[in-house]
Formats: sequence, C-alpha cells, structure tokens
Amino acid sequence: MSRSRYWKITPDEMEKFVYNEEKLLNWEIKCVREPEVQAIFIGLFMYRNGTPYDYESVKGITYYHNNIPRKELPSITSFLHEKFGGKEMEKGERIFLKDSKEIYSSKDIAALAKSMEQKFKTKAIISLEFQDLSLEELKNAGLPEAKLLPIPGK
Repeated sequence: MSRSRYWKITPDEMEKFVYNEEKLLNWEIKCVREPEVQAIFIGLFMYRNGTPYDYESVKGITYYHNNIPRKELPSITSFLHEKFGGKEMEKGERIFLKDSKEIYSSKDIAALAKSMEQKFKTKAIISLEFQDLSLEELKNAGLPEAKLLPIPGK
C-alpha cells in the first residue's frame, strides 16, 4: 500500500532538505501578499504526472492567481518563462507553461520561492507531497516530523 506524506515549510527550511527526488509527487509555492486577509496570492505548482487541462495532462509549471490585477499577469508569466521555458496556455485562473523545465530538488524549489518573494513582494510557503517515503528516509532528508500534515480523508 502506498502512502503520501505532506509538508508545509518555508523556503529557508526547504534549502536544507536532501530527499529522493523521485518520491516527490508534487510541490506548491503559495506566494501571499500582505495583508493576508485580502487573499492576494500567486500559487505555483508542479505535478510529476502532469496537471489536468481539459482532457489532457500537461507537464510543466502551472500557476494560479487570486485577486492579482490582470495587468500583472504578463510579468509573472514572463518571469517564469525566462527561467523554465514552455508554451503558455491559460484556462480560467490558471496559466500553464506546457513542457517547461521540471524541478524537484529542494534547492531549486527554495530558490524559485525566494525569487518569487523578491520579485513580486510576497511571502512564500511551500507544500510538498511525497509518495512512499519511509520514516528512515524522512529523518535522513531532514524533513521535520512536526511539519508533517495529516493525510486528507484519513
């Protein structure tokens, strides 16, 4: 039986982890602008098996936005495109960079989160989901058990 494990961590914490990248199923960087009560944020994510887009699965970085002025979206897309490439596709509040470079290392994800914080004046929190990560692997990776989130529906 496979088991998922979830974490929510800061970019500084993320930099310190060394884990089996093959077991990272997906990651998300939620970049929130102050004050938080206004719910202004950009969320970047990558699913190892692709993100649903109509009837296909799209590989690459995707981002969504909430309460971000539309005039800001081209600068966000351009910033990500310069770093990762990919073909821009839009659906609702999500913008896909189809076939963009995929990143799974702790250092790459932390660097992206920090660059988003600087460029777009946000505070980032990173969520990770691993598949079949043993307790020994968890300890060796440096992933804090205290930041382990409950598995939804369990």
